Amino acid sequence: MRRIAFVHDWLVSYAGSERVLEQMLNVFPEADLFATVADPLETRKFLGDRPIRTSFIQKLPYARSRHRMYLPLMPFAVEQLDVSAYDVVVSSSHAVAKGVLTGPDQLHLCMCYSPMRYAWDLQHQYLTESNLASGLKGFVARLMLHYLRIWDVRSAAGVDRFIAISDFIARRIRKCYRRDSVVIHPPVDVDAFTIGERKEDFYLTASRFVPYKRIDLIVRAFAGMPTRRLIVIGDGPDRAKIEKAAAGHANITLLGYQPHAVLRDHLQRARAFVFAAEEDFGIAPVEAQACGTPVVAFGRGGSLETVKDGVTGVFFLDQTTASLIDAIARFEGLRRFPAAACRAHAEGFSISRFRDEFAALVEREWRSFSNSRSHPAGAEEAPPGPPVPLDERTRA
Repeated sequence: MRRIAFVHDWLVSYAGSERVLEQMLNVFPEADLFATVADPLETRKFLGDRPIRTSFIQKLPYARSRHRMYLPLMPFAVEQLDVSAYDVVVSSSHAVAKGVLTGPDQLHLCMCYSPMRYAWDLQHQYLTESNLASGLKGFVARLMLHYLRIWDVRSAAGVDRFIAISDFIARRIRKCYRRDSVVIHPPVDVDAFTIGERKEDFYLTASRFVPYKRIDLIVRAFAGMPTRRLIVIGDGPDRAKIEKAAAGHANITLLGYQPHAVLRDHLQRARAFVFAAEEDFGIAPVEAQACGTPVVAFGRGGSLETVKDGVTGVFFLDQTTASLIDAIARFEGLRRFPAAACRAHAEGFSISRFRDEFAALVEREWRSFSNSRSHPAGAEEAPPGPPVPLDERTRA
């Protein structure tokens, strides 16, 4: 019987990649779990008492609360995780997990949420947001990311098969690593949402308040549309900037963080959900459609796969207030977004669909890998040459 190990970057919160890991472990509950660092208070919420084998970083000061300051050590740390006893290794990676060391008789599958964004195409954005765009600290950060990219490409060579969470990420994997990948969209708990039959005259957005989510853009756009009402659910580092943008505009309501039941209620009643981020996938638009609510989304990244333009929502093509305002006008002019169509599209991203696709892929890849070991290319016996004439054999 084959032994399976999962390797996750770090387990210190319950976010998008952890939701995927949770479902992969539900498919293979007998598997063992590794991570560079783990916070038991967080992991117990979704992994129960499952044992987690961690790296030496676990014992360093503030590792659980400030794990990112140990990023320069992460490549070395993940290479110290010993998975040599396993037949199949699944790295669950948006940073370093795919760098775990495996041998020629081990199948290494990588569930890739994205190549390291801050090391590749989003480096300049992350440095600017971290106030590291210039100065000595900025130089050191750029140098560190340079060497991290070199390691990242080298470690990609140890993966037998990449699994991307979207076509968008598949293109990113191809750009960074020159590798093809299989796309399996992440699981969304659509069963936790039901269609809201009664829509009200307000728009909704909900997210953590961080720069790339562009909640500020949505608020500024609705500040320019005083006859349209916007409700905002969420909290985070950008709260002060968003409050400033909303100040003095009676059509904009900031509710702060709200529990799941309140979010679901607003998703069911909203006229449309507004989404301005360029996401790798984007769970929130799928949850809105599971409630029968159409989406007005920025037409880049994962939204192109989670929203059907003209059927379950509309796109705006530029991250500008003018483009979003124009999309709202087009959305209101179409008036053809049946709740049943939105719900049907969302069900294509369900948990059961993810489990089935992931289980089938692992079985298929293991079967192919096992066959290639049993019949390695070039290992066939050379065919016998032409028979040697009797007189030639006896002449010597």
